Amino acid sequence: MRAITLIPGKQGTLGVTEVPEPEPKPSQLLVQGLALGICGTDRELNSGEYGWPRAEPMILGHESLGRVLQSPEGSAYSPGDLVVGVVRRPDPKPCPACARGEFDMCRNGEYTERGIKELDGYGSERWVVEAGYAIKIDPALGGLGVLVEPASVVAKAWEHIEAIGSRAWFGPQNVLVTGAGPIGLLAALLGKQRGLDVHVLDRATEGIKPALVAALGGTYHSGDGIESIGFKPDIIVEATGSPKLVVEAMLNTAAAGIVCLTGVSSGGRLIRTDAGQINRDIVLENDVVFGTVNANLRHYRAAAAALAKADQDWLSRLITRRLPLDQAPAAFEPGEHVKVVINLET
Repeated sequence: MRAITLIPGKQGTLGVTEVPEPEPKPSQLLVQGLALGICGTDRELNSGEYGWPRAEPMILGHESLGRVLQSPEGSAYSPGDLVVGVVRRPDPKPCPACARGEFDMCRNGEYTERGIKELDGYGSERWVVEAGYAIKIDPALGGLGVLVEPASVVAKAWEHIEAIGSRAWFGPQNVLVTGAGPIGLLAALLGKQRGLDVHVLDRATEGIKPALVAALGGTYHSGDGIESIGFKPDIIVEATGSPKLVVEAMLNTAAAGIVCLTGVSSGGRLIRTDAGQINRDIVLENDVVFGTVNANLRHYRAAAAALAKADQDWLSRLITRRLPLDQAPAAFEPGEHVKVVINLET
């Protein structure tokens, strides 16, 4: 069968290659791969900037969607079910968080991840997944189920925002999302589903991003600075990783504001800032700044539910480019796309 493979840490090794057919263990589902989403992590793996060394090629892909071909007897799955595979697996020790199912909060870094860290991913015509790490998708969601993995990251972010808010009276009216990529737009969607006044800041001045925010009922701001929006948000979800925007977010929330950092910054980009002013604002306003990454089973289920009740036409517009499997390398080319998806059946 065909799969998208690369050798982690080695640039120029990405390709569509023949690999052995997967052989499911008694606890695993055999799945027909339908679609694979491509994100920044995949691009960093392709460029060799990120990844864990491995001698043999690794099957890439963690934003999955597939159809069950074979399931363990007595499991909750049947042939024909649409499923998404969870990315992370707990560390083998396990740490206290992993032992409680919170493997997205692993304390010792010994976790593994499908298509990212040490484990083959879901970028193949057929793949296997443990029944306990598969998420069943509403059939009505169809091919849009490929958005569940990025939405799970956002579902976790919102869960933690609300947990932090519950430390005292919590009545947010608005949220600012910085960055109108897939994570940013999905964060805006979940903010809208919570009844908040949603604002999105991005550099694009026209095109699909402003249109998607408007269709969501949000307010789009074009620019590269948070102060330009004209008010201090109750919540900021930072989804760009821009050091400048990270600092501005910490300085521009309302009192008792919450800043959630989802974007990952690259090192070596120095900016001048007044650390004392940042400290003063956070302390005197009871603000909170936190980072979040990955998701556990609870967040995948929340994401699947959120997407199922979203406007399906709006969700479909997030996928701005689809490619057949034999053209998978083209998915890594730069371009003004929101979400690129590879169809694994073609």
